[in-house]
Amino acid sequence: MVDQATGMSSRQPVIEQSDGGGAAQGFAVFAGVLMIMAGAYEAFVGLVALFSKSFYLHTSDYVFKFDVTGWGWVHVLVALVILAAGVGVLYGQTWARAVGIGVAAVSAVANFLFIPYYPVWALLIIALDVVVIWALANFRPTY
Repeated sequence: MVDQATGMSSRQPVIEQSDGGGAAQGFAVFAGVLMIMAGAYEAFVGLVALFSKSFYLHTSDYVFKFDVTGWGWVHVLVALVILAAGVGVLYGQTWARAVGIGVAAVSAVANFLFIPYYPVWALLIIALDVVVIWALANFRPTY
């Protein structure tokens, strides 16, 4: 509907600015894309662990010592859930944001335990998981 006095549309936008503003909504899209990328990276790490076991450092004195093949399966499973939730976030699904926060937390813990095997990669993924959790937790759509 057009306002006769101003000649402008009187329709309200579907998503209005909230306390988080456009930055939080932009970060939600960023988080969805980042989740897809992180899922692809996690899958790559998992596949390397499954097919090239000598690539990762083998530690002898680590409390949370798992077989590299076990870590490979953990990373592949986490990757599949992250990929699915990332696609769901891009489609605006509420369940995907909740699952995304949960799986990002699980991924951060798993990568914390993976630090002795590949420290730089694990710390990078932990940092990305923290950004994903922040972006998904601050996204507040208004309808």
